[in-house]
Order: sequence, then C-alpha cells, then structure tokens
Amino acid sequence: MSKASKIYVLNGPNLNLLGDREPDIYGNVSLKDIEKSLSNYGKENNSEIYFKQTNHEGELIEFVHEASKKANAIIINPAGYSHTSVALLDALLTVKIPIIEVHISNIFKREDFRHNSYVSKAAIGVISGLGIEGYLYALKFLLEELK
Repeated sequence: MSKASKIYVLNGPNLNLLGDREPDIYGNVSLKDIEKSLSNYGKENNSEIYFKQTNHEGELIEFVHEASKKANAIIINPAGYSHTSVALLDALLTVKIPIIEVHISNIFKREDFRHNSYVSKAAIGVISGLGIEGYLYALKFLLEELK
C-alpha cells in the first residue's frame, strides 16, 4: 500500500461559527460536520486530514508554515483574510505543495471588496460558491493530483 497523503485543511476567522452564522449565506452545517466528512473521505482514500481553524492571522500563518513541512497539499478557506492579508499570501507563496482556495459563498456575488483575494495568487485553483461541497471537491482534486 502506498504512503498516505497528508492534507491540511486550514480555516480562517469566523468559520468556527458555521451552522449559526448567517445560515442564508453559509448554510446550517458546522465546521465539525465538514471536518468529519473530509476525514471519512480521507480514510477511505488513504489520506490523513489535518483540520485547523483560527480567528488570528498570525496563527493561520503558523499553520501554513507547519503544513509546508508536514503536508502534501493544503486546502484553505482564509475567510476575511482572503481580501486583506498580504502576510498570508507571502506565507503561502513559500509553500512548495499544491494549494486550493475554498469559499463557501460566491465571493463575486457579494460586496465589491470581496471580489479580490490575495490568496488566489498562491493557489493552483479556487472553488467559490459551491457551498460546503467545495471542500470535498478540493480534496478529491488534490488526491488525484497527488497520485
């Protein structure tokens, strides 16, 4: 059997409130539910999923640094930091593994300031507006890429 792929799933500010926060935009599923779903899919496909969430920019950057040393790929939903954090972009640009950016809502149908994502410049792909399924699509894509 081949070695298990290690995928870090990083989540930025306020995503810990999924299920309660603006369900008309983000739905009723919690971040724990997403973690369970991805972990189960990972186990079925010989991969280990490391799920992390923080409301702090510096800690998110530390998670990126950790992933760059331990993971084969990153799925990141930087939330509000997508549109503001050059420091997060700089950290992601140093990573030598594939990165997929995920947004639950369609950022292009929302306020103008959300239309720009610094993080996209470091990602091999962006999934936006497909709800929580975007995480699973990103995982499926990365597992194919890593074969």
